[in-house]
Amino acid sequence: MNPKNLKVSMIANLKALKFALGLLIAASFVLACASSDAQAAGKKKKKVNYGQLEISTNPGGFPLRIDGQPQGDSSQTVRVIELQPGHHVVQIDFPNGQRWVRDFDIAEGRKVCVNLNYRPKQFTVAKSPCPFPVNVSAPQTVNDGDLITFTSDVAYAGTAPVNYAWSVAPGAAKIVSGAGTSTITVDSTGLGGQRVTATLVADDGSGDPMCRQSAQASTNVVAKTPPPVDCRKFDEFPSVAFDDDKARFDNLAIELQNSPDSTAYIIIYAGKNSRRGQADLLGKRSMDYLTVTRGVGAQRLIFINGGYRDTDFIEIWLCPPGAHPPQPSPTVQPGDAQPAQDRTRPRKPRR
Repeated sequence: MNPKNLKVSMIANLKALKFALGLLIAASFVLACASSDAQAAGKKKKKVNYGQLEISTNPGGFPLRIDGQPQGDSSQTVRVIELQPGHHVVQIDFPNGQRWVRDFDIAEGRKVCVNLNYRPKQFTVAKSPCPFPVNVSAPQTVNDGDLITFTSDVAYAGTAPVNYAWSVAPGAAKIVSGAGTSTITVDSTGLGGQRVTATLVADDGSGDPMCRQSAQASTNVVAKTPPPVDCRKFDEFPSVAFDDDKARFDNLAIELQNSPDSTAYIIIYAGKNSRRGQADLLGKRSMDYLTVTRGVGAQRLIFINGGYRDTDFIEIWLCPPGAHPPQPSPTVQPGDAQPAQDRTRPRKPRR
C-alpha cells in the first residue's frame, strides 16, 4: 500500500465577523489502501471496476456530500463509499457555516482513505487596529530662517501601509522635504513673529472613518534681530572761511535730496582759542544757509556742539532711520581751552 498525504483546510464563510479560524483539523490520509477483494487462496479473483473512499471524522456526525449529493453523516468509524473511477468532490459541513472541501481522483480498484480530527474552538473576534493613536512633535521655538522638523508617531497595529498627508499653515510656510512620510521639514524663512502649525492626517486606505486619524503641532518662529544700523561720515573739514563751508553744505544738500530718509548730523567744534560761543554761532549760520538758501527741511538737520578741538572744525554724518546718533569726539578738554576775549574799543582819554 502506498501512503499519500492530502492537505486539509477549512473554508471560512463568515462575512459579518473577522475572526480566527474556529477549528483545528488534523487530517490523516492514506492513499491506495489495501484491497480487500482478494478471494480465498486457490479461488479465482473477481475483477474490480470501482474505487473506494474510506472516510471518518473525530467526532462524527457532520453532514457529508460527494459531488454535491448528500451521503449522510460522517462517523468515527470508517465509512467505505464505493465510487466510479474519476474525479469527485468531497465536502464535509462543520458548525457555523464552515466546510471542508477537497477534490479526489478515484482510480479503479484503489482506495482513498481520509480521517479528520475536528476540535472546535471558541470563536474570538479579531481586535480592530482602528482607531489608532497619532502624535506629532516639533520644537517649541526656532529662529526665522531655520528648518522646522515635524515628526509623527503613528501606533497603527494593522498590516496595511499607513498614508501620511501633511498640511502646514500659514500659507507662506513651505514643506521642503518629507511629504508623504512620517517626518517633514518646513522652511521658516520670512515667518518671524508667526506660529507655524503642521497637521497630519494618517489613514490605512480602508476608507473606514475610524482608520483615519489626525494630529498637529506648532512652532513659534522668533523674528530676526535687525543688524545695527550705523551712520556714515559724509564730510569733515576745518571751518576757515564761510564760503568754503557753503560749498561743503551744497554737497550735503544734494546728498539729502538723493537720500530722502536720511538725517544729517552736523557736529561743530570750536577752536581752543576761538571766541566764546563760537560753535553755536557756526551752527546757526550753517542752519540758516541750509534751510533758507538750500531749502533743506529743518527736521532733517541736527546740530550738535561737539566741544573743542585745536581749530574750528565741522563733521557731517548721514544717518538712516534707526541708526544711533554719532557722538562728538573733541580733542581738547574744556579746561584747556582759552577762548579769546571779546575786543572792545579803547576808551578815549579824558582831556
